[in-house]
Amino acid sequence: MKKALSIILLLLSGSMAFAQQAEDAITIVPKPVSVEKGAGEFIISKRTSIVAKGADAQKVAAMFNYFFNKRYGFVLPITNSATTNTIVLNTASGIKLADEAYELKVNARGITISGERGGVFYGVQSLMQLIHENDKQLSVAAITVKDQPNFAYRGLMLDVGRHFFDIPEIKKILDVMASLKLNRFHWHLTDDQGWRLEIKKYPKLTSISAWRDSTIIGGYGDFNPFIYDGKRSGGFYTQDQAREIVKYAADRNIVVIPEIEMPGHSTAVLAAYPELGNGTGPYTVKGYWGVHYTIYNPDEPTFKFLEDVLTEVMAIFPGKDIHIGGDEVPKDEWKKSAIAQKLIQENHLKNEDELQSWFINRIEKFLNKNGRNLIGWDEILEGGLSPNATVMSWRGEQGGIDAAKQGHNVIMTPNSNMYVDHAQAKDKTTEPLAIGGFLPLDVVYNYNPLPASLTSDQQKHILGVQANMWTEYVATNNKLEYMLFPRVAALAEVGWTKAENKDYKNFTQNELPGYLKNMEALGVNYRIPEADVVVNNDPQTGRKKVTITPFVAGSTVYYTIDGHKADNTADLYSGSINMPFTNGRPLTLKYVIVTPGNRMSNEFNVAIQ
Repeated sequence: MKKALSIILLLLSGSMAFAQQAEDAITIVPKPVSVEKGAGEFIISKRTSIVAKGADAQKVAAMFNYFFNKRYGFVLPITNSATTNTIVLNTASGIKLADEAYELKVNARGITISGERGGVFYGVQSLMQLIHENDKQLSVAAITVKDQPNFAYRGLMLDVGRHFFDIPEIKKILDVMASLKLNRFHWHLTDDQGWRLEIKKYPKLTSISAWRDSTIIGGYGDFNPFIYDGKRSGGFYTQDQAREIVKYAADRNIVVIPEIEMPGHSTAVLAAYPELGNGTGPYTVKGYWGVHYTIYNPDEPTFKFLEDVLTEVMAIFPGKDIHIGGDEVPKDEWKKSAIAQKLIQENHLKNEDELQSWFINRIEKFLNKNGRNLIGWDEILEGGLSPNATVMSWRGEQGGIDAAKQGHNVIMTPNSNMYVDHAQAKDKTTEPLAIGGFLPLDVVYNYNPLPASLTSDQQKHILGVQANMWTEYVATNNKLEYMLFPRVAALAEVGWTKAENKDYKNFTQNELPGYLKNMEALGVNYRIPEADVVVNNDPQTGRKKVTITPFVAGSTVYYTIDGHKADNTADLYSGSINMPFTNGRPLTLKYVIVTPGNRMSNEFNVAIQ
């Protein structure tokens, strides 16, 4: 009897022939609600025009040309009317589709995308993935797509406090987010290791708090005591630069949510304004990671400072949500503070946890008075939740479950599934330094933000899902992109596609190969993941037969089975490998993947028994 052993290494499955089918398949990331294939195709040429009536359609047309030119090197003319050879962007008010929903129709005569502005923009992103380039001709297969998001909130958080990233890189990340239909950019602007936003009333935040004198090398526990690099580092965004990012994001249907940490993660501020601390200075901008015990004092000058800062923040960021952190707040200083203890007595509070709740509640009242909503990490539940606060649940799901049961809105971002600073392979020697953990692509993809323990009414408070990119160990643009992608593509499908319509095998076999090939063409330094390796017993020879399917369409594989290192000088894989007889001794298959853009993966190892 034929007996097969399959080793699934994270991604893709199938044969080399299937890889070509995947490249040519009609696929969209994230997976749409419905796709109906038609007959024929539409050819896009320099004579094709974009029909865009009204301001909203004109804005989307400009965005189409931005993405199209970036990929194919030319733009299409934009007009108010045309009859043939057109791409029609229809944002007319009479179209009755859900928010961010769209309909995309392609036939031999042209393309029509209908919806409100955000929906048509997402239809454009789907269209960009459907364009097939062959013999210098751009074609789109006839198709009808009907689509809308499952969750209203689909986010990505980037920590620029630990390491600063410049404006061009932020824009590059926003472009990829837009292509994946993500609509919230959570910008973590402040932490113990750096303050990143110009505040005109407090100039020392950028002259002192934005810079640290040195940073530890290696992992947190690699050296005892720490070894520092001796390099001054940091940076900040001017208010004009922040506004530039807000507009850039808005053009791509992305709302920017600023985060100003309080009452903890405030050491960088106290280095510039020590009077806001609890008298435990002197303070310096931290050059090492972890939870620090220096927090704001809860006195009036602190609230004056924070309200002044938030006033300037609100003038820059027009979105309704302001994130105030609230996580990892050691209360040791408050336990010893006469000011804190007096406030506990005067306000009839039980302990320092309730004092933090009182602190957050006061900030929430200020934000609400200014028409804004407060978001905080799930620690803001401790001591009692502020009346209108939204909870971002990161220490697992329990914080989100508790908040939803209390009638509060929730964004699910559990570290077990959504912390993309975690390692992408169990063998840490093959990966760049990471904070720890292990978060492979399938664990991100298979996450369901709706806990079964909630009733259907309580589940309505789950606004959506977010991945978090903490940057303690991410200091360069290339490493940032390597850690983010393709895991953020999996996040996108978690947020957009209903759980019952998701299929990890389809995602890896059909959706991602072409999408990542496009990402490579745009210069995104995504991680090249493990291929799918399948081992079967060959009934004709009795030997084991190995097939390797690479992740990115059009890639090649080089391998060794003799224990030596695999690189692009090793044997070229061409369909299958017939393993030698070993009398029961195991062999190690080592292989690398080289993409069409000539990028080479890490070396991957598979034990063949």
